[in-house]
Amino acid sequence: MLTQVLIHWGISSYFGWGVYGLNLALHWSNDPDLEPVCSRPIQTSGISLDPLRFRLLQPFIEESARFDDRLKEHVKTNRSVRVDVPLLMPLGDDFIGLPTAYNTSIEGSPTIGVAFFEDPDLTPEAVARACKYTKIITGSSWNESVLRRYGVNNVETILQGVDSTLFHPAPRSGMFRDKFLIFSGGKLEFRKGQDLVLRAFREFAKRHPDAVLVTAWHSPWPQTARTLDSVSNLPPVPSNKDGKIDVAGWARVSGIPTDQFLDLGSIPNSQMPQILREMDVAVFPNRGEGGTNLVAMECMACGTPVILSANTGHLDLIREGNCYPLNQQSLVNRIHKSDQVLTGWGESSVPEIIEHLERIYSERKTAKAIGLRGAEMAGQMSWQSTADALKTLVMNQISRVN
Repeated sequence: MLTQVLIHWGISSYFGWGVYGLNLALHWSNDPDLEPVCSRPIQTSGISLDPLRFRLLQPFIEESARFDDRLKEHVKTNRSVRVDVPLLMPLGDDFIGLPTAYNTSIEGSPTIGVAFFEDPDLTPEAVARACKYTKIITGSSWNESVLRRYGVNNVETILQGVDSTLFHPAPRSGMFRDKFLIFSGGKLEFRKGQDLVLRAFREFAKRHPDAVLVTAWHSPWPQTARTLDSVSNLPPVPSNKDGKIDVAGWARVSGIPTDQFLDLGSIPNSQMPQILREMDVAVFPNRGEGGTNLVAMECMACGTPVILSANTGHLDLIREGNCYPLNQQSLVNRIHKSDQVLTGWGESSVPEIIEHLERIYSERKTAKAIGLRGAEMAGQMSWQSTADALKTLVMNQISRVN
């Protein structure tokens, strides 16, 4: 008999949580013991898969739709939902469970938290909520250490994975062989450090007219870009007439030549591998990561040399000789409380970013070897391993409940 497991967050090919849920659903749909179900409405227009994978996912989509129909009927007369199957609950800084799409609470049997949080200073209320979960899965060793520091011990780290059938080293197309392509990805916000990328690239580009900055900074949450307006040494991020962030416009007013900048727009996860393999380097001077940084993992898996800030969740990825670590990390203060330090976060050095870019530019063979060592490590961090580890944890929790 199949064990049903509810995934209580959106499924998508266009943002991190969505990619996480999508890969869990794919692997568990092919598992003889589990039946994954999404407890939030699925928009198939936001899922980009090949026909074989989509066929595998079809029963999951259909069962999720049936669950949503039952849920809509239930919440007409009830303000809370209790299900007799395990539920994976996404958790952020406040550890408040996500409501249903109909603004009611939901509880599983058991409810297992899946936490990616960036704020290391937990309130007493957040700690109390965290302690109530049967188990909390953290997306990084740093997240786990923060929780344990506050006495929350019902914790286990299970890292995200990569789809090694898509993200792996392979020949380049050579379409831009006369260019030096620098990739930067992640939703546009202070935490991701895109202002540091622009400042470093602006100086690097002056000496290397063949350099092009390629960005994938769009997300379903464009409002996070506002966190960059008052804290960086760059102009505010502009918006276009539709209210969407104008990434290319921000680069232009920040001093980046138009012919040395390429905004990819919103790209589904399945189309990223062929893009990443064209890159000469990827830059991630992120100030804080609750997880390992999925985009960085996917770059590494493709064999792209990666520059990584040595802080928070990135520390789970950094090994000797598998990347270019940014070891010069200074303190980071809260945006609206400049006298409060965010413990564990790090401000990367722009000169050190430039130094690594120069080294990679001039030492291509060495950079390629480092990229391949990164791919070897990332290739061992598969979504299959993540799904298997989560399955074991879920089944153990079920046996304790019963």
